[in-house]
Amino acid sequence: MSQSHDNEVLIIQGGRVIDPATGIDGVRTVVVRDGRVAEVAERLEAPRDARVIDARGRWVTPGFVDLHVHLREPGHEYKETVETGSRAAAAGGFTAVCAMPNTVPANDNASVTELILARAAAAGLARVYPLGCITRGRKGEELAEYGELKAAGCVAVTDDGSPVASAALMRRALEYAQAFGLPVAVHEEDLLLVGKGVMNEGPPATRLGLTGNPAQAEEVMVVRDLALAELTGGRLHFCHLSAAGSVRAVREAKRRGLPVTAEVSPHHLTLSDEDVAASDYDTDLKMNPPLRSAADVRAVQEGLADGTIDAIATDHAPHAVEDKKVEFDAAANGIIGLETAFPVVAELCRRGILSERRLVEALTAGACRCFGIPGGTLAVGAVADVAVLDPNAEWAVDPEKLCSRARNTPWKGRRLRGRATHTVLGGRLVHEWSAR
Repeated sequence: MSQSHDNEVLIIQGGRVIDPATGIDGVRTVVVRDGRVAEVAERLEAPRDARVIDARGRWVTPGFVDLHVHLREPGHEYKETVETGSRAAAAGGFTAVCAMPNTVPANDNASVTELILARAAAAGLARVYPLGCITRGRKGEELAEYGELKAAGCVAVTDDGSPVASAALMRRALEYAQAFGLPVAVHEEDLLLVGKGVMNEGPPATRLGLTGNPAQAEEVMVVRDLALAELTGGRLHFCHLSAAGSVRAVREAKRRGLPVTAEVSPHHLTLSDEDVAASDYDTDLKMNPPLRSAADVRAVQEGLADGTIDAIATDHAPHAVEDKKVEFDAAANGIIGLETAFPVVAELCRRGILSERRLVEALTAGACRCFGIPGGTLAVGAVADVAVLDPNAEWAVDPEKLCSRARNTPWKGRRLRGRATHTVLGGRLVHEWSAR
């Protein structure tokens, strides 16, 4: 990692600037001064005292924004900390991450929010936006104090990892959050339908002898909460959509003007239950929601391409080795994803499924709009959060060399194409990578 001095002029020269928020897509030079974007010019002589990044052949984009990251602090620092998670974010081109509240204790009060923000400030590697709990202790019984959470710095509320089973409580959450301008981000699964399911219900699960979790367990909750959003006018955000029926329901809700947003993870965009079947029970392919069918994968790809799904979010979920080195049924759900997100999703551009502009939008301005987070643009005067990306850099995923404290990646040993070579946070260079 390399850090530049706050006051120096930074010139990012000759890269393809892709900034959907301003409509720029072309070779430009970006000038950063006093921590802000000072100029985006077609031709420019670099001042002698400037630090220059040669971005020829690379993309220059707003720093990526991840709506869904588990930093594990407080309570599970052996899996990840705010500092190690922020370092992984910077290595992946992310300058801002939203921290999920399923910590120990859960982030249902100002003191936990303030601790996370203090740790993030000390690390200085990424902007961390905490999410508070929908319910106290994420138990689904009584609402948390949204006003206190908002005042402390939370940008949304969620019980991620746990659905809000009670429709009446969910209605109250949408109404209460609306009073504070907070989106309600929902993890959608009907636990009675899920039962003991550990992977997507379908032929691959049958072949493996594993209990299935049907896509309808997600879809019925999505439909329920869309109805409640219509009733209350509350802002609803769907975490990690995975099923075709969910995408159809959100598309229709948006057509009708409901205040609804949605995210999808890189793994749900690129992997299916057939990958689980081919993996010899690899627990790094166990997650919640589970990897769905090939038809579901196509549906979420189409939903992202047409704007039904607003953002790509990693659902970065670090676990210790002992949480994963067990039988598939017993293994913890989730994978790390911050450092592999760009190359994994960039493959969709090479296959013609997603435009490069849409990819960048879903990782920047599209994500910011969901929770009203600042950033996501290289407009003159904007805070200089910037990613420099080499879309053609090939590298092998060695879990031991990743910045995350955890190693649970399904792409271990795979060669990926695409890498964040530089990440700039508020004008400071916080990450630099070169092929060695």
